[in-house]
Parts: sequence; structure tokens; C-alpha cells
Amino acid sequence: MRPTHAPTNLVTGATGLIGHSIVTALRVRGRPVRALVRDVARARALLPDDVELVRGDVTDRASLDDAARGCEFIYHAAGLPEQWLPDPHTFHRVNVDGTRNIIDAARAHAVGSLIYTSTIDVFEGMSGQRYDESRIDPLPKGTHYERSKQVADRLVIDATGTGPASLRTALLHPAGAYGPGPAGSRGLNHFFQDLRDGKIPMLLPGGMPVVYAPDVGEGHVLAADAARPGDRFILSGGYHTLSELAEETLRALAELRHTPRRRAAPPVMPMPIVRLVSRAGEALSRLSKRPPLIPAGQLHFLMWGARPDASRARDRLGWTPTPLAEGLRATLRYLARHAGDPARDGGVA
Repeated sequence: MRPTHAPTNLVTGATGLIGHSIVTALRVRGRPVRALVRDVARARALLPDDVELVRGDVTDRASLDDAARGCEFIYHAAGLPEQWLPDPHTFHRVNVDGTRNIIDAARAHAVGSLIYTSTIDVFEGMSGQRYDESRIDPLPKGTHYERSKQVADRLVIDATGTGPASLRTALLHPAGAYGPGPAGSRGLNHFFQDLRDGKIPMLLPGGMPVVYAPDVGEGHVLAADAARPGDRFILSGGYHTLSELAEETLRALAELRHTPRRRAAPPVMPMPIVRLVSRAGEALSRLSKRPPLIPAGQLHFLMWGARPDASRARDRLGWTPTPLAEGLRATLRYLARHAGDPARDGGVA
């Protein structure tokens, strides 16, 4: 899919964890990068100086023309990954309408290829079983976030083709991403920081597939180079329970600090209590408009238990995920440098 000249690559969501990793993967290859950003001053502090910044918003179609003009590739990583918002219609406005606007802008400016960051949530699979890219769930999922990503996913597929009004597309389906990225990235990075700082008294049951963020960026660029129109690729480094992630994190911290491990992983909260807290929190959140302690969508995801199979990305793209222990050490070093590490019992080198 990659032409012989050096095209401009537009990245949406470039100040987020995955978008930032795409920017890095492109720059390593010496490819020109343009970023669509809402706040130029904030983005300038987060992105390298050689990244061209264009002000715009995926929810504002008119603001996308300057960003899309002259691009050969659009990497659409912007979106809302949260499992709860005060106004659930925001998921549709950003994830669905935003994707529709990107597709429209790409067509209007004859962009060659659209590389779309989807999610593993669009697939179906039973707990404990493996699933691959063929297992698209035909039924609406249980949360506003999941349903918005399902609809956006179909928009990209519908836009796929080789005709004058079509786009060469590839869809990437990353697991829960962690790793070096903009300060303030939540998700797993936040979990690792809270665990490091002793702020997690109990763990939730269940687990999730995870993937090192730089590997996600690599996967996107590899797909842009090698994918056929409409190809899908799962990007996952493996499934882990939260207890396993906590154990690996504490082990990595001890290794980095060159000290004996001093504490065990927090215990797992019993499921009846988890369900009670989640339901009560959801009810209170409808009144307070503040996030519940345990969003129902988060609990659903943690209890899904299906295992994604990333064989296609390995075989077709030559994609290789970073082992969890190695990725954790790099992430903890990065968080210590960029997000602050109290390190009351020793520093992380």
C-alpha cells in the first residue's frame, strides 16, 4: 500500500497513547508526520518539533480539510476509550461521527489509505476460548462505547475498495495498551502507577489481553505497508489476570530498584461485592454525573475472558509483540522519569 515517494502521514489522536506510538513509528522510518490536534500549544509540548500540527477536531468536518489535504495516509487513532461518560451520546459523536468525518475528508482530498484504530471489543468469543479476526460480533454489544466502535468499524469497511470513491483501508484491533506515551495517559499505565504507590487495596477479578504501546504503533505502520484493502489485524501480547499483572509489576519494580520485593499483590475483591459496588456506583453516577468506582462496562470487559489470537499480524506483517516483563520494565522506567516516582523505598533507575 506504500508508494515509492515519501508521503505525508496524518495522525489523529496523536497526543494519546496509541496515536503517539504511531507518530513514533513513522518518525523512526523517516516519514513526514502531520498531526490533527485540538490544542496546538498543548500538542507542541507533547510531540516532537518535526511533527506538523494542524488545528482541527474530528467532530467538526469543516476543520479537517487542511489536515487531510495532500496526505497519502491517514492513521485514525482519535476516539473515546472510556467505559463511562456523563452523556453517553458523546461516544457516538466522537467515535462514529468523527470516523464518518475522517472518511469524508479522505475521499474529498483523494487520500490513498485509511489505517483505522478499532478495538478487540468488536469481536465475539467465549470465556477461555481464542478468537481471531473472523469472529466479528453481529449483535450490538452491551455498552455505549462498544456499540459506537462497532458502528465506526462498519463505516470503515463500507468505505473500503479500489474505486474512485473508495479507500484502501486496514483495521487494527489492539488489546489494552500500556507503555511510554504522553504524561497523564490513563488505563493500564495509571494502574501500574497506583500499584507502585500502594494506592490499590484490592484488585478486581478477571483480566484482559494487553499489548505494549510501541508495538501498536509498529503494527499500524506495518499494516499500512503490507495490508490488502479491508484487512484486519489483532494486536495482542497475551491475556493476563489483574493479579498476574500486579505480580509482574511488583516483580519488575523490585528488579529496577535492586531491592528485595517487599509486598505481595493486593487481594482480589469477591465478585458479589464487586457487583454490588458497580451497581450502586452506576446508580449514583446517573445523579452525580461523576464516574462510578467500577463502571459496568469495565467489569464486563474484565470478566469477558476470551483470548485474542494475533497470529495474523505475526504471520502477515512480521509483527512481534514485546514480552510483558520487558515492556513493564520499560514502562516503569518511563513513568518514573516523566510522571514522577515517589520511590520512598528506593528509586527506579
